Amino acid sequence: MMSASAKEALQAAFLRLLEERPLREITVKDIVQACGVNRNTFYYHFKDIPALLEELVTDQANRIIAAQGPVLSLADCLETAAGFALEHRQAVLHINQSAHRDLFERSLMDVCRRVVEDYAAAAATGVPIAQVDRAIIVRFYQCECFGQIMAWLNDGMRYDLGKQFRRLCQLGEGMTERMLKRAMEPNL
Repeated sequence: MMSASAKEALQAAFLRLLEERPLREITVKDIVQACGVNRNTFYYHFKDIPALLEELVTDQANRIIAAQGPVLSLADCLETAAGFALEHRQAVLHINQSAHRDLFERSLMDVCRRVVEDYAAAAATGVPIAQVDRAIIVRFYQCECFGQIMAWLNDGMRYDLGKQFRRLCQLGEGMTERMLKRAMEPNL
């Protein structure tokens, strides 16, 4: 049985290569040479490069969620959700421009949901709203975070996403509270 460290070495080598060049230019040979293992080790852990990519993105998303502190604002949600992109700018741009972009998008959508749920749990503590309304509010902010990050990625990450989102939060200040207040009112 191969060690987990070989699997981690493959992921780390792949991430380093993604920082250097587009996904379509990376081969299994490149990955195994970069981390000093043989092809059999690669295929023991991963079916192919898309499987490696999916696991890498999922593992990174889980790492970001596990490392997050309390999500105290919507700006915190966005910065946490964009954490991997902020840490690995070029790799994320290469993934976003690849045929496997959907793997990243699914993972990003999940991260956005998880951080917004954490924020919503804190923001709605003691607020008696229906679960369906809570789910609607979470989905709204999840999609807002996801959309902001995707627009930023599609623009080549050329602007300060955190600064823009903090300003958006200032402009929308009180909106969450208004939504929660309306959610406590009877449905008309």
